[in-house]
Amino acid sequence: MDSQELIHDIARSLSTGAVIPYLGPDMLSLCDDSTVPGTPLALAEHMTAKVSVPHKIRKRLTQAAQFIENFKHRKSVVHLMNEAFAVTPTPSPLHLALAASGAGLWVDTWYDDTFAAALAQVPGRWVQLQGLSQSEHFGQWTGAYAADGSALAELSAEPGRMLYKPLGSHGPAGNYLVSDSDYVEVLTEIDIQTPIPAAVQAWRTGRNFLFLGCRFDDQLTRCFARQIMKRSSDRHWAVLPHEPTRMEARFLQEQNITRIAMPLAQFAPSLMAAMPLELAA
Repeated sequence: MDSQELIHDIARSLSTGAVIPYLGPDMLSLCDDSTVPGTPLALAEHMTAKVSVPHKIRKRLTQAAQFIENFKHRKSVVHLMNEAFAVTPTPSPLHLALAASGAGLWVDTWYDDTFAAALAQVPGRWVQLQGLSQSEHFGQWTGAYAADGSALAELSAEPGRMLYKPLGSHGPAGNYLVSDSDYVEVLTEIDIQTPIPAAVQAWRTGRNFLFLGCRFDDQLTRCFARQIMKRSSDRHWAVLPHEPTRMEARFLQEQNITRIAMPLAQFAPSLMAAMPLELAA
């Protein structure tokens, strides 16, 4: 199957709800007016420009955040993160098309509010589920919010469409997994799926994942993707324009992820052209 046939196949499956879009930081590259950090390195540089940290960890996001948390306060980390993502980029045409598609679940692994803004432009009910830091919400792994940002004490049996932000998000409450200790707490439990909402676990069963704007070149991104995909189908796709690293290639093979070797900016219009007209408009 060539690339265009594959894209048409993905578009058809997306319209039926069989595909779960899994979005990474590089989705921001499609937004014309984005000024928020679009990579872990850019976010680390934003944080360390505001607070002095040892030179050797200035470009390492989780370690820099942990240093600030230890020697300043957790509130300092949250403040820096809120500041970094205070402005919401205008959703790109691909954000809007994905929001209007037949998907019932979207996984967004960056901290910006862009995809929530896209969902807000589409009629219909949706909820946002966010990973919570144990340093701030001990014993509670997930926060749930209605489309208007109000906190939900619990999810209904049929929550409707779901935006899952496993690392947290700027809006509506400034929840973030970003420091070493945040990740240690989650990784201790993620193998038995405790941090992953039951509604997400139920929806993913038998479905395909489409990875957009993601890299799998570090252990954290691979671990989260692997655990969020657990018990889904055995057929997935990832738009990866750059040649995979050795560990990325191994991960793709292990998870039966077909690599689509084209830039995201080239893939986006091709996918939208293959989607039903009312979704791609």
